[in-house]
Amino acid sequence: MLILDGKTAASSIRSRLKQEITNFLPVAGRPPGLAVILVGDDPASAVYVRNKEKSCLEVGIISQGQRLSGKTSMNELEGLISNLNSDEKIDGILLQLPLPQHLDSQQCLEWINPGKDVDGFHPQSVGKLTLGLPGFRSCTPAGIMALLRYYRLEVSGKDCVIIGRSNIVGKPLALMLLAENATVTVCHSRTSDLKAHVQRADFVFAAVGRPGFITADMVKPGAVVVDVGINRTEHGLVGDCDYQGIREKALAVTPVPGGVGPMTIAMLLENTVASWKNSVQSPG
Repeated sequence: MLILDGKTAASSIRSRLKQEITNFLPVAGRPPGLAVILVGDDPASAVYVRNKEKSCLEVGIISQGQRLSGKTSMNELEGLISNLNSDEKIDGILLQLPLPQHLDSQQCLEWINPGKDVDGFHPQSVGKLTLGLPGFRSCTPAGIMALLRYYRLEVSGKDCVIIGRSNIVGKPLALMLLAENATVTVCHSRTSDLKAHVQRADFVFAAVGRPGFITADMVKPGAVVVDVGINRTEHGLVGDCDYQGIREKALAVTPVPGGVGPMTIAMLLENTVASWKNSVQSPG
């Protein structure tokens, strides 16, 4: 049974990006810059932001943290995003979600210049993904695809079942798998006989946010199981899958933590470096 170690795969990507930045720096004349906006004091978001900033430092990206009060207004946030859009030293803008309830997340994301949308959430980025055009890809599903490539797990022609239809993971992941010639089924809370769908899958992608939701009896022997869930319990962080049970049957499985999470950050760095290169090669 193969453990899909996201930490190892992400480390390989960071090493490559660090070298890319070193090589391109004389041409660019400045390092890549990422602005990270954190609104409020959500503990989980603060941890994610610290991890992102640490990874930026490691590869040579200048991370500009923007910490805002939980009482920040839409107008104030729009003003900050507008300033960052016009800042030539900022190549990527990350708006950490979730936002406080009084803020309209979708509207705020749409304020970000699509050319700096390194999270891949802007409608223009989503549209390009749908049409198969080059552009920024949502970091978590892109990280999943990169992890599968790292371990040479081929999805072409395979039955892939996604549990969860969010705009951040489920929907974009389905499009990325289709682009690799997989046969894709997207399941959700209204799916009848979920177990039957999962049992026939060669690849299972769980992204529902419910601890231990996918059990060993739902997975066929030899399947690849990618657990996207991160759930805080009294026993610590756990995923959406029964890891111990499934690892006895699966060909490969991701751990939680240490599976998909590090890959998400790696893709954020990759998108930022791509934006940096593009801004230098196509100024304005």
